[in-house]
Amino acid sequence: MKKVKSGKRNSAEKGTGAPKDFDEYLAGVPEPARGTLNRIRAVIRSAMPADAAEAISYGIPAFKYKGSLVWYAAFSNHCSLFPTASVLEAFKNELKGFSTSKGTIHFPTDKPLPTALVKKLVRARVAQNESKKRN
Repeated sequence: MKKVKSGKRNSAEKGTGAPKDFDEYLAGVPEPARGTLNRIRAVIRSAMPADAAEAISYGIPAFKYKGSLVWYAAFSNHCSLFPTASVLEAFKNELKGFSTSKGTIHFPTDKPLPTALVKKLVRARVAQNESKKRN
């Protein structure tokens, strides 16, 4: 797994503080990253339970369901999906060829991650949170 530095954030976080919601966050993201984040958001939503909620967490968009699930963001040189280190470890074979660091997958601002892969990662996080709540 190749490691990269996160780079500077292109977000609504600059200037007036952390964004209040996804739309405010997205307003500060230039193309092509804006379109990429919209596609990633739609894929994440499609893999979530209906009662999952969107939020801003750590100044970036996130989804919550029985706790925090995944985060995603745009930076100056790439976009990132943050499905947690345990999910990355579980899917390390499928993530070969992608740039990763602790708990994060980096991808080009103009090329979203494959839909099927994002759905698998999100569903794994949902299962983790569901099993934590049962224990």
